[in-house]
Amino acid sequence: MRAVVQRTTSASVEVENKVVGEIKKGLVVFLGIEEGDTTQDLDYICGKVTGLRVFDDENGVPNRSVAEDGGSVLLVSQFTLCADARKGRRPSYIRAARPETAIPLYEEAIRRIGAVVPVQSGTFQAYMQVRLINDGPHTILLDSRKVF
Repeated sequence: MRAVVQRTTSASVEVENKVVGEIKKGLVVFLGIEEGDTTQDLDYICGKVTGLRVFDDENGVPNRSVAEDGGSVLLVSQFTLCADARKGRRPSYIRAARPETAIPLYEEAIRRIGAVVPVQSGTFQAYMQVRLINDGPHTILLDSRKVF
C-alpha cells in the first residue's frame, strides 16, 4: 500500500463537476492499494497518516500531528500509485488491487482515519479532479512494505 501525503491549507475533490469532499487545513492523502495488501498494511498507513508530525508547533518546528493541530484529512483513492514504469514508456498497473479487494480496504481507511480526525473522501473508481494548496510544500511518501 502506498500513500502520498501532502500538507494543505485547503483542498477539494470533484466528481462530475460536483464537490464530493472538501477540507481546510490538514492532509491530502492519495492512497494506492496493491494486490496482496491486508489490514496490516492499512494499520501502517493509517497510523502514519494520523501520527505524522508535519504541523508546526509554537516554535515553528514541525512537531504536531494532524489530530494535534485540529486538521482534517481528504482521502483520495489513486491506483496509479501502484504503477511500475521501469520498462518502456507506458506504466503497468498490474500491481493495483482489483476493486473487490481495494474498495473494502479504502472504506476501512476512511473509517480508521475518521476515528481520529475529520475525514472527507473522493469516490472510488471515479474520474476526479483534486484541487489543493500544498502548504510548504510538504509532501511525504509512505509505503507499507517500506521499499523506499
